[in-house]
Amino acid sequence: MPIYEYQAIDIRGRKKKSRIDADTARDARDKLRNQKLRVTNMHRIDAVAKGGGKAGRFQLQRKANIRELAILTRQFSTLLASGVHLSEALNVLVEQIGDRRMEVVFRDLREKIVSGAGLADALSQHPAVFSDLYVNMVRAGEASGNLDDILLSLANYLQKQASLRGKLSAALTYPAIMIIVGVGVVGFLMTFVVPKITEMLVKKGNVLPWATTTLITISDAFKAYWLPGMVGFLGLIILLRILIATEKGRLVYDTLLLKVPVLGGLIQRSAISRFTITFSTLLKSGLPALDSLNIVGKVVNNSLMSLTIKQIADRIVEGADISTPLKKSKMFPPMVGYMIAVGEQSGELEEVLDRISETYEEEIDLSVQKLTAMVEPIIIVFLAVVVGFIIMAVLLPLLKFNNL
Repeated sequence: MPIYEYQAIDIRGRKKKSRIDADTARDARDKLRNQKLRVTNMHRIDAVAKGGGKAGRFQLQRKANIRELAILTRQFSTLLASGVHLSEALNVLVEQIGDRRMEVVFRDLREKIVSGAGLADALSQHPAVFSDLYVNMVRAGEASGNLDDILLSLANYLQKQASLRGKLSAALTYPAIMIIVGVGVVGFLMTFVVPKITEMLVKKGNVLPWATTTLITISDAFKAYWLPGMVGFLGLIILLRILIATEKGRLVYDTLLLKVPVLGGLIQRSAISRFTITFSTLLKSGLPALDSLNIVGKVVNNSLMSLTIKQIADRIVEGADISTPLKKSKMFPPMVGYMIAVGEQSGELEEVLDRISETYEEEIDLSVQKLTAMVEPIIIVFLAVVVGFIIMAVLLPLLKFNNL
């Protein structure tokens, strides 16, 4: 059923803006008229399914906010566990969602459920919001009859993923801001401030120190080529993004990132943590190990890890266990392989995977602290050296002229 966004005025003259489901715009106006609302503006909005095409004036192109989705999933689980019918639970969620994008998606889910579709099939129509992992876990929950437990597991999983992303962002945001601000300040000095000072020094006609001549050369280059340099830098970024978008390019990019000191270790630990918690969550939902590995390979967000998981899945098809090919891979440390082997032998693989994830989450915290502690002084020292050189190059000739 189509969704319409409207603006209306109630009997007290107050303006109201919301959304309503109706077969046609005329039906929507009739419904609002029965609610004693006078419509002033109305247009149809729809969610884009499977990332394709436009539908109405509203599209879903951005990925869903993982924290918001975790909250909605937890509320969904609570409603179902309380005995609320599936369509009614979706109706409750629709009424309280504040984000317009998510409201449209959940309205569409509700309409599909009312029309007789399964929840997993309805979710699969919105891949920008619900990943393969989410859809397949819900499908398993529908088949086993414990959908509320599966949704609770999903909510916990999404919350952990949001926390992990937050830690990585915290580790990289502050150094990135320092670099951007530092480069901006130095670029401004070299382009606008230093040329005026050096022009005055050159007019005096005396022999300038090497530091000053070097600074003048660099400043002239900044002044003459800052625009082509910026365009070239942006072009390089676009080219890298195009290359990374290819399968081979992404694999090379992820492999090189893992070799970066400190940062590579942090990325590897986060990938292992994501793998173990995702694998554990899928196994707990009742999916077979092979199907779980195929799903994990799609959502792990690291091409080298995905390739390793695919190789493990191929070996399982040939009759091997999980731990043997995992031990031979370069992506996983030996400890992970041996712990998973113990989990397979004891029949407690999910619990072992959870313990591995917790261990690596602690290591990620330490790696974040180590990275921040290492990067900050390096940036500060670098900027201090650059600014100190600029000051020295300006002051040396001034002191020399004053002594003449």
